Amino acid sequence: MSAPPRNPLEGQPGAAGPKPAEPAAPRTAEGEPKGVAEGVPIAVLPNSPRGDGRYPVAWLHICAPGRATPTATSRCECGRDRSAVGHPRVLALIDDHTAHRDTCPLRTTTEGRAAA
Repeated sequence: MSAPPRNPLEGQPGAAGPKPAEPAAPRTAEGEPKGVAEGVPIAVLPNSPRGDGRYPVAWLHICAPGRATPTATSRCECGRDRSAVGHPRVLALIDDHTAHRDTCPLRTTTEGRAAA
């Protein structure tokens, strides 16, 4: 009589032995589009000039919900950042934002001054 075959112990390698690890597939850079030709833009960047060369420089955000206290924020790419709370101050900020158009260094150029 022959003895029944024994099962290998758990965690012990089989007769073939362990296989070597295979290298992982190369990963593309995060955010890199696949299947697009190099140098071809796939999206328009924010604040990029439009067809006529104009783009936003300053923003005025006014929030006046119902009977609540109104608020306003005036921001410009030149670094100006102002805010106001309350009806009289919001109205003053609107006037200040409008006046900033004439004094903003991004909007006034030496060409415009010479022409005026």
